[in-house]
Amino acid sequence: MKFTDSPVIELPIRDSLLSIQQDNGSMHVGTSVWPCSLVLAKFAERWAPTTPISDNTTTNRPYSHLFDFHSKRRRAIELGTGCGAAGMAFYLLGLTDIVLTDISPVMPALKHNLKRNKPVLNKNLKTSVLYWNNQDQMKTLNPPFHVVIAADVVYIEESAAQLVGAMEALVADDGVVLLGYQLRSPEAHELFWEMCEKVFMIEKVPHEDLHPDYAYEETDVYIFKKKKKNTVD
Repeated sequence: MKFTDSPVIELPIRDSLLSIQQDNGSMHVGTSVWPCSLVLAKFAERWAPTTPISDNTTTNRPYSHLFDFHSKRRRAIELGTGCGAAGMAFYLLGLTDIVLTDISPVMPALKHNLKRNKPVLNKNLKTSVLYWNNQDQMKTLNPPFHVVIAADVVYIEESAAQLVGAMEALVADDGVVLLGYQLRSPEAHELFWEMCEKVFMIEKVPHEDLHPDYAYEETDVYIFKKKKKNTVD
């Protein structure tokens, strides 16, 4: 599947079909649908339970507890939402208290796609402008969040530190960051992971646990959890 040949990307999530319109000629990377958002969304779909789970049902479904959005209400935020593919997918999987964020120039594309998919979503999802180095904007979002979603957001060295700072500030101490990742810039890659290792415990999802139709060699999914303050490296 090629991601840039068509102006419209269709993403099936259970019994629904999201239709995401992209502007590949835009000067802003957030107006295109990038592979990581689809990989992350379909990983969540593969493991999300359709009904609340109990502690003794997770043995053969190791990630289901992460996506058990039905058993308790969880607040969530997506960073660098872009056209909205991952955020809308997670909403359809039961993560209904979610706010989708990006920078101002990307908001028209995001809001267009939310309106385009309103018949599928059945509501207007919450959005907010967020620059990762803007502390006031983060405070107005009233963190912490139980779930922080981010896909294909590490591509320039200048913003890598800001991203890690935002993830740390926004996620709850017992929360989780779900990251769809593809190497875009060696410099950004090195700085991002160096900083993440200081703040988070990092689990890489084996490719065989991704959705079989959305397990691209270049794209990975990571699960971050905050290190306890007294954790010794």
